[in-house]
Amino acid sequence: MTETITVFSDYVCPFCYLGRRSLDEYQESRDEALEIDWHPFDLRSNQRNDEGEVVRESGHDDEYYEQARENVERLREEYGADEMATTFAGDDVDSLDAQIASYHVRETEEYETWLDFDRALFAALWEDERDIGDVDVLAAVADEVGIDAEAVREAVADDDLRETVRTKFGEAHEMGITGVPTFAYDGYAARGAVPPEQLRRLVEGE
Repeated sequence: MTETITVFSDYVCPFCYLGRRSLDEYQESRDEALEIDWHPFDLRSNQRNDEGEVVRESGHDDEYYEQARENVERLREEYGADEMATTFAGDDVDSLDAQIASYHVRETEEYETWLDFDRALFAALWEDERDIGDVDVLAAVADEVGIDAEAVREAVADDDLRETVRTKFGEAHEMGITGVPTFAYDGYAARGAVPPEQLRRLVEGE
C-alpha cells in the first residue's frame, strides 16, 4: 500500500512553493515515494465577499510583508530554488479558480497527471510569473501537461464544483489548519516550509 502525506496548501503562498521543494528533497532520500494527499486552503478567505470575490485588503502592514519577503529569500537560497521569482508573484493573484481546476484534475485523472498539473501551477506562478487566476492561463497549463484544456475551463465554470472546493476550505479550518503549508502524517503535523530533515522526522519518527 502506497504511503501518503497530507499537504494543505494554496498556490499563491510562496512558502507552499518552497515547502514542496523541501518535500521533493526529502522524497529523494526515500526508497519509495510518498503520495501527496492534497487539501486546498484559501489564504484569501478573509478578503472575500459572499460571492467569493476578493474585495478587501489583507489587513497586513508593510512590516509583515517585508518580513515575509526576507523569509522567502532566505528559504529560496537554502533550498536552492534559483528559478523562483524574487518578486512576490502571488500578491495580486486569486488562486480560487486554480484550486478548482486542480481539484477537478485530482478527482478525474491519475495521481501522476494531477501531480504534473500541480507542479506546473506552482511553476507558472512562482517561476514564470503567470496569472493563474486567469482561466486562459489555467487552460494553457493544463494543455502543457497533456490535460484537456476545455475540461478545465468547464470545471472552473461549474458552480457545484466551486461550492465543493469552498466546502473543502471550511473543512480545513474545522480541522484546525490555520496556515499553509501544513504537512500532516499519522496524527502529527508540521507547519511552514520546514526543512527536509523535519519532514523525515514527521514521517519516520526519527
